[in-house]
Amino acid sequence: MKKTLWLVAAINSLIAVPIAAHAEEAFFDALSDGKVSVSVRARYESVEQDNGLKDADAFTVRTTLGYKTGAFHGFSAFAEIEDVTELGSDNYNSLTNGETAYSVVADPDGTEVNQAYLQYNGFATEFRFGRQEITYRKAPFHRFIGTVVWRQNHQSFDAFSVSNSSFENTTINYAYIDEIHTIFGDDRNVGTFIKDGDIDLDGHLINIQYTGLSIGKLEGYGYFLDYNDQEAISSKTLGLRLSGAQAINEDWKVIYTAEIANQNDYKDGTMDDQNYYLAELGAKYKGWLAKISYELQEGNGTDSFKTPLGTNHAFQGWADQFLSTPAEGLEDLYFTVVGNVFGAKLVVVYHDFETDKGSLNAGDEFDVLLQKTFKTHYTLGVKYSDYDADSDYVAKVDTEKFWLYGQIKF
Repeated sequence: MKKTLWLVAAINSLIAVPIAAHAEEAFFDALSDGKVSVSVRARYESVEQDNGLKDADAFTVRTTLGYKTGAFHGFSAFAEIEDVTELGSDNYNSLTNGETAYSVVADPDGTEVNQAYLQYNGFATEFRFGRQEITYRKAPFHRFIGTVVWRQNHQSFDAFSVSNSSFENTTINYAYIDEIHTIFGDDRNVGTFIKDGDIDLDGHLINIQYTGLSIGKLEGYGYFLDYNDQEAISSKTLGLRLSGAQAINEDWKVIYTAEIANQNDYKDGTMDDQNYYLAELGAKYKGWLAKISYELQEGNGTDSFKTPLGTNHAFQGWADQFLSTPAEGLEDLYFTVVGNVFGAKLVVVYHDFETDKGSLNAGDEFDVLLQKTFKTHYTLGVKYSDYDADSDYVAKVDTEKFWLYGQIKF
């Protein structure tokens, strides 16, 4: 009996040695057989405003270096370093460089870890733990949750996130956020709210998307934000969105979006109940898109509907005059045309703004972008924004912005 037990043990040990060796080899293969990602975006931005500030000129370069490991029993990891470097003079106010005599270009220089997370994929579910970028819609339409992708330093989150696709045509997303790493970078204080570039909060994000309807995608969401250092602005947002397209014939397609959301106080928050409405109708024809949009963020003069974690540059005009919704709220009627000109992407947008409270004329804006991508990896672009203020709403002034940029991405 003892001899038999010894023989079994010997056989097990002989089997275990190659299995352990193979497992160790597979683990190191996963680490070494990953994918490197690199991007470089150089950009010139100028700002002219009809006020006492000096015209701003900023030339900055954003560089990222990332590495994603291969998978080992469903586990993988990703890390990304981000650097923003100022080239030439600092004739602009980055909101951290002390150059307050100039207009704002919110691209502070600095180097930081933008993302560093552990990931597990299994059971039709993706788990992520660590610093990560979180979005629930394709760029640049990150209305509520985004990376602030237009700025040189992207926004990321210290979070635990889950995405499950077990149910047919359904994606269920949840994230718990412990800290927001803002566009201002590490060790930078902005006002009394952003400390060392970060915002502390207990945030719960729930987003569910269903694509099984013939008329389009249905999206429901609930975002619960409890700020640790400024409890009064804590809020919860509940919303529902339907977006879709219907082909009329081979050339024409009708597109549409309807969305409604409600925002109210959460935990120790003090805001009054405010609503959000979006309605869009447009058409696509042989690569061209034209649409009319109506967006309303309610406001009563004290509180207004806000999207503090969104990529707000893509909304309410590229001149960034309404990155944060005014206390009076904002009504935006805008027209968009997107097409292709000599192989380049053309975007033209016109905005007509009005406050919700008091129906004050809050100005209008014209935006245009021309961008071309070469051989997948290379992009050149030019962009212009002209905001024309109105005497009804004295909180804003005429503002012109111009950008010239190039990007390499692998």
